[in-house]
Amino acid sequence: MGFQTEFNSVCKFKSEQELYELLEYGKGKMVKKGFRVYPTGQKVIAYTPANEAIAIVRISASIAEINFQGEEITQVEMELVRKLTEEEARVQTALAYEMFFGEQ
Repeated sequence: MGFQTEFNSVCKFKSEQELYELLEYGKGKMVKKGFRVYPTGQKVIAYTPANEAIAIVRISASIAEINFQGEEITQVEMELVRKLTEEEARVQTALAYEMFFGEQ
């Protein structure tokens, strides 16, 4: 049992529904497997399930727990700061592939 540290600039969604809720309502939550540490209070870049930069969000809560099925999970609550412009999204996506996701 241990915590996995997330990069301070990456908040990657695995679910289109979770991303839709964030963009539609300005607040959202995502659930990750395993214990992870997110930078609560910081602004980070949010990425789509297809690894494309889409928005700036502020992490408002990061809760690591063991659910009723005995799985280690982390729930991350966030607020939408703003969507990225087309140019910002293109640059951030390119940088993320080089730094985090691997070459395209």
